[in-house]
Amino acid sequence: MAKKKTSLFECQSCGEQSTKWLGKCPSCGSWDSFIELNHDQQEVLKQTSKVINTQTKATPITQIKQDDVIRFSSNNDEFDLVLGGGIVPGSLTLIGGSPGVGKSTLLLKVAGSIASSGKKVLYVSGEESAGQIKLRANRLDANHDNVYLLSEIKLEEIQDELLRVDYEVVIIDSIQTIYSSNLTSAPGSVSQVREITFELMRKAKESNIAMFIIGHITKDGSIAGPRVLEHMVDTVLYFEGESSKELRMLRGFKNRFGSTSEIGIFEMTAEGLISAKDIASKFFDKSKAQSGSALTISMEGSRALILEVQALVTESTYPNPKRSATGFDANRLNMLLALLEKKIDLPLNNYDVFINISGGIKIKESSADLAVVAAIISSFRDRPISKESVFIGEVSLTGEIKDVYSIDMRLKEAQAQGIKKAVIAQKTKLKLSLKEFPVDEVSKMIELF
Repeated sequence: MAKKKTSLFECQSCGEQSTKWLGKCPSCGSWDSFIELNHDQQEVLKQTSKVINTQTKATPITQIKQDDVIRFSSNNDEFDLVLGGGIVPGSLTLIGGSPGVGKSTLLLKVAGSIASSGKKVLYVSGEESAGQIKLRANRLDANHDNVYLLSEIKLEEIQDELLRVDYEVVIIDSIQTIYSSNLTSAPGSVSQVREITFELMRKAKESNIAMFIIGHITKDGSIAGPRVLEHMVDTVLYFEGESSKELRMLRGFKNRFGSTSEIGIFEMTAEGLISAKDIASKFFDKSKAQSGSALTISMEGSRALILEVQALVTESTYPNPKRSATGFDANRLNMLLALLEKKIDLPLNNYDVFINISGGIKIKESSADLAVVAAIISSFRDRPISKESVFIGEVSLTGEIKDVYSIDMRLKEAQAQGIKKAVIAQKTKLKLSLKEFPVDEVSKMIELF
């Protein structure tokens, strides 16, 4: 009796699989995105889903030798910081970001820097011709004999080139444009992306080549293709920032060789993306004091950044006042507004409140609560706050102001930038030139205005 054929359908937006066709994907919510995989595509799926096992039996962890991670520098301080201290040979790194944010510009600049140290770099582009890349390389000062350009979208041709020359770094721009002739699906499809990433991963581990893959992102901000793409690579980096602004941030979301708390800050110039040297002056203004503006210090990895919290409180003309937050959690803003109404009797239920974190930074910690409260009170009473004051603390639902971690590093950064006053939860034992003003309850904030 013939074996019954098993049907398998796959979502072309996120890679969700089902044994029957579905009109709407239960994972990403896209409509009419399921297609049936043929026999060859199902075989490729089975191969890439297998875990490569080099041991025949389990071994006690105490008997296993630790792998020594040897890194080499990309000659870019910010890029090395996000990677965890440098590039690891044999690693596979995925870099995503919106169009025009600077992914190709940064990697071409890095390719020229690595090549200047004597290492051979292959830059594979499926979107631009070699002449176009050469034009950008002239602007970025990335011309070097050890940088090799290859305009190719066929995986087999790229593999042949990797066998011809011993490259130490390979850059793929981008993964959605490369295709394998072994599959019948179009470039950028889930099957093609999965197959190509699997082959590149195997080549990187076998030949000890450091590979960087550029990935497109979808409209919701995630990297296009199946979620298994992010699981297969060693490091996932996202470029953040608007093309209309000069600052870009490279943030790690996965790193098998380092921390994901670090961010790299770059500045877009005529010579391309360069490491931002004077970061402190990029996120706050030292000009005259204005109402609705308060300074705070946020920790981004091991780096302390002074940020400006801007608030606008204006009388509402609608029954339901507006609440808007840019760079700050909107739910936390609503909590702080309710707390201010209860503890210090501010009639904010009749006012529209808008909060903005300058510089495009998104605050993901609670240390800015005190600065948000100060900015709201300042805007409501139309009383300016001195630019020489900084507010650091977490505000609880009971109105208590709690201390935050790394307060020592935050205050040292404040002193280095000329801050003279610090409103914090409790006094520290640091011997600093700035004055500390401990505040334990949010109701005492009103005394500062």
